[in-house]
Amino acid sequence: MGIKVVRRPKLSFTERIYLGPIVKGLRLTIGHFFGTLTDVVLRRKQHERKTATTMQYPEERWDFKDNFRGAPVLVSDQFDRMKCVACQICEFVCPPKAITIWPSEFDESADDVEKGVEKYPERFEIDMLRCIYCGYCEESCPEEAIFLLQEAELVGRTKEEFVFDREKLLAMGGVREDRALKWHNK
Repeated sequence: MGIKVVRRPKLSFTERIYLGPIVKGLRLTIGHFFGTLTDVVLRRKQHERKTATTMQYPEERWDFKDNFRGAPVLVSDQFDRMKCVACQICEFVCPPKAITIWPSEFDESADDVEKGVEKYPERFEIDMLRCIYCGYCEESCPEEAIFLLQEAELVGRTKEEFVFDREKLLAMGGVREDRALKWHNK
């Protein structure tokens, strides 16, 4: 096997100072500039013919579709009883650990023990600043006690105002009719 020698071609003066590529690049850049300029002028004329796209907030608001995931809230059934039974599944599946539940057991004399309910959440908190609105809590809840709102606005001035307790979550969630009635006499 022999060594093959490859000779470099001799470059002209314009090739040595890169004049050709510079001129090609300038021609391309100027073409893009004027093409974009004419597109902007044409779009502006089309935009002037259309109506304004500015929304007058808060009088006008976005209409969110069904697949929008808002803040998680607790709901109660038609008998004004909290549907959550403190199973803590939503707390375990929450990726940022925004849900905290302190379960408690009912007294022996309570009516709910006779109906099969053993636990209830003594405290239930969701830190909305940590919540990533993934919807895992709603999907994993076996009692359908937690739902996601269709609202996009949560307002507060301090971090403590964004830690929603059980009462606030129930007030925001409202009432959802329980079709199964498994904890009630029919």
